[in-house]
Amino acid sequence: MTSDTTSQSNDPASGIRDGEVAVALPDHFDAQLYFIGRIRTPWKTRSECPKNARQARESGTVCTIEVDPRWQQALPGVETCSHLIVLYWMDRARRDLVVQVPAQYGSGKPTFSLRSPVRPNPIALSVVELRKVEGSTLHVVGLDCLDGTPLVDIKPYFSSTDSIADARVGWHADRR
Repeated sequence: MTSDTTSQSNDPASGIRDGEVAVALPDHFDAQLYFIGRIRTPWKTRSECPKNARQARESGTVCTIEVDPRWQQALPGVETCSHLIVLYWMDRARRDLVVQVPAQYGSGKPTFSLRSPVRPNPIALSVVELRKVEGSTLHVVGLDCLDGTPLVDIKPYFSSTDSIADARVGWHADRR
């Protein structure tokens, strides 16, 4: 069983903000996965990195996805896509917070209602614009991760099935 720990201080060195809640992590993993490459971006620190994929797209910054050569045979056809779904592992993110206090909101939000990289399994998703394919390297716009982030998967983006025009996030509508 896990025990809850609520922050008692706003000390930046503690890595937890007032109002955030952390839990003990399990002592073993349930699954394994293969990182199929690395993502190269100009961002070395979290403060340099765009806050989300929208900001990354708007910046126009071209990043590269270096697919491990063993997976190069899985790439033909990708060049016909204008956009891709990229799944990646936010390897430098905390994994123990169940309540977070995003700086832009100032109040606690449950982890599963946020798009923060801080989550039990820090899997991130971005829809990126594919600019160019060179061998096993993809040049894309729209990533919001740090340089060297491990790549989990690449999938074609299908606007006919992946876009939901009337989707909503109720609590986010009240954002300040």
